[in-house]
Amino acid sequence: MIALALAACATTQSTGSASSIPSATSTGTPLRVMSFNIRYNNPGDGINAWPNRKAWVANLIRFHDADVVGVQEALHGMLLDLDTLLPEYERVGVGRKDGQNAGEYSAILYKRNRVEMIENKTFWLSTNPEAVGVKAWDAALERIATWGRFRDRATGCTYVHLNTHFDHVGEQARKESAKLIRTRLATIAGTLPVIVTGDLNVPPTSDAYATLTSGTIEGGLAPLVDGYLSSRDGHYGPTTTSTSFKEIGGNRIDYVLVSRGIDVLKHAILTDRWDQRFPSDHLPVIASLGLRCR
Repeated sequence: MIALALAACATTQSTGSASSIPSATSTGTPLRVMSFNIRYNNPGDGINAWPNRKAWVANLIRFHDADVVGVQEALHGMLLDLDTLLPEYERVGVGRKDGQNAGEYSAILYKRNRVEMIENKTFWLSTNPEAVGVKAWDAALERIATWGRFRDRATGCTYVHLNTHFDHVGEQARKESAKLIRTRLATIAGTLPVIVTGDLNVPPTSDAYATLTSGTIEGGLAPLVDGYLSSRDGHYGPTTTSTSFKEIGGNRIDYVLVSRGIDVLKHAILTDRWDQRFPSDHLPVIASLGLRCR
């Protein structure tokens, strides 16, 4: 929310709203994937609280024509709002506290007319991934990864999409979570293409990012590649995904990562804002991906 060879791509700075990425591509019909931390419903956010942003978040997703969206910090009520506002999408995922409706989701929203969901599950980022509501290592909160196996109706390709949100405190927890994800994906996906979306809560210089994108892990998936770096057309937008509802700054901590079998055609960090307000305290990331079936 990835090819092994990284392409050195120029970065284009953006001071306004990133325009919607064109859908046409010579490689076929691209799959448009978004990672978006939509900020949990906190009444203390005042004018930026969820009831004042929900229509905006939904409209942003629709305007940028995302086929699939990995959302972070979504509470059950927020997802019910998006169900109403985005009826063309379905979703998978569970709350991290009880494996049902309690706590934040790392849900995956998908257009039913573009992709078909074949299977989905959620595991906890811990030493016992099947145990519900568990914290592990030095994490401050329970953390999860939700994944789905999907068939792209446009290309016929089957792929795996995993969405996650790493801990904001525990450095060890983030690194171990990255290792766990690569290990689990090797079993879940096999030879299928893989997409990972997520708020990793760390910049590309971190150990957790390195664990996902480099080196060999015994029994693990090959390293993932950052769409920001591997995009055929380079990256569009700022180099950060943080706003704190005030201004664009800080680090790039939100990602679209992919495995071999997927070409990153375009990549952008979207800077949409109205009347000096942002739809979330994170900027959404969107990538246009070309699937290559095996």
